[in-house]
Amino acid sequence: MTPGAWTSWPSREALSREGLTRARRLLARVVRVVALTALVWTAAAERGVHGWAVALAPVALIACGAAAWGFFRTTLEHLLWPSVGLLALLLGAAFAAEQAGFRGPALVLWCGCAVTALERLPLVAAIPLTAGALTGFAVLNNDAWFTTAVTTIGLCLAGYVLRLDAEARGSAQRLLRQERAARAAEAESAALAERARIAREIHDVLAHSLSAQLVHLEAARLLIERGADLDQIHERVVAARGMARDGLTETRQALSALRGEMTPLEDFLRELVVTDGATVSVEGVRRPLSVEASQTVRRVAQEALTNVRKHAPGATAQVRLEYGAAEVTLEVRDSGSAAPAGELTVSGSGYGLLGMRERAELLGGTLVAGPCEEGFAVKLKVPA
Repeated sequence: MTPGAWTSWPSREALSREGLTRARRLLARVVRVVALTALVWTAAAERGVHGWAVALAPVALIACGAAAWGFFRTTLEHLLWPSVGLLALLLGAAFAAEQAGFRGPALVLWCGCAVTALERLPLVAAIPLTAGALTGFAVLNNDAWFTTAVTTIGLCLAGYVLRLDAEARGSAQRLLRQERAARAAEAESAALAERARIAREIHDVLAHSLSAQLVHLEAARLLIERGADLDQIHERVVAARGMARDGLTETRQALSALRGEMTPLEDFLRELVVTDGATVSVEGVRRPLSVEASQTVRRVAQEALTNVRKHAPGATAQVRLEYGAAEVTLEVRDSGSAAPAGELTVSGSGYGLLGMRERAELLGGTLVAGPCEEGFAVKLKVPA
C-alpha cells in the first residue's frame, strides 16, 4: 500500500450511487430498511427502560437518521472534519443508548459506524474510528470472546471489501467517461477532417475555374476599352464561358463524390481524355478505392492534363493507372512540344503541382513530377 493510500479519499464515483445496477440499488435500500427496522425493533423490545429515556428515544432516532444522511453527504464532498464529527456524533449516540439501556440500538450503531467508516473515509481517519466503534461493540457484546473476535474481524473485512468494491465501480465509471470522451473527440476529429476535405474539394474546383474565368474576362474588358477587334473579344468571352462550363461540370462531379455517387475511376479517366486524344491504360486487379484516394487520383489526373494543355500544346498524353498490392499508381506522361521546357518544374513552383503534392502527402502518398525522355511526367502513388 502506497503512503498516499492512507490519506486519499475513495473517489466521488465510488461514494455516489452512479453506475449502480438496479439489483444493487434494491439491495442497498433493503440494507437501509433492515438497519432502520433493527434500530426501531430493538429499541421497542428493550425492557426496564422508563421515564425520560423512552420519551427521547424517537427524537434520538430521528437525530441519528439525520446525522447518517449528513455523513453520507459530507463524505461525498470529501469534507473530512464534518464527516469525522458526524460519525463521532453517531458513536456518542451509541454510547448514550447503551447508558440509557438501549443495548440493541447501541449494537446496531457500533457495527454500522465501524463498517461505514472503513468504506467511506480515508484510512488514516477510518481506522481510529472503526477501532473505537468495535471496542464499544466488544465491551457491550455478551457473547463468548471467540464469537466477539470473529464478529469484529468480519465487520472489518466487510467494511474494507465494500471500500474495494466501491473503488472498482468508481474506476469503471471513470474509464467509461474517458471512453465516451475519446469517442466524442474522435467523432469531432472525423467531422473536422471531413470539413477540411470538403473545403479542399471546393477550393480545388472553384478556385481554378473562377481564376481562369477572371483572367479571360479581364482580358475581354481591356480589349473592349482599347477598341479591339470583335473576334478577339468574342474569343475571350467564349473561353471564359468554356471555363465556367468546365467548372460547373467539375463542381457537380465533386458534389457527387461527396455524396458517394462517383463513377468508376477508369470511366472517369476515359471521359477526361476524350477531348484531348490521350490514351488510358489500366493495369492490375481493379478494386474500389476509398473516397479520399479516388478523389486524389481524379484531381491529379485533371491537373496533370490541364498542365499538358497549357504548357505543351499539341502534345499527346498517356495516362496509366496501376492497381498494386497496397497502393494505386497514376502516371500522366506527355510527348513534349515546342513549348520551352521548365514551365512546369520539379520544384513545384506552379500552384497546381503544389496542390497535387499536398493532396498526395495528406494520404501518406508521394508525387513526383519532372522531365522525362520526351516531355514531362507526373507520377502519383497513394495507399489503397
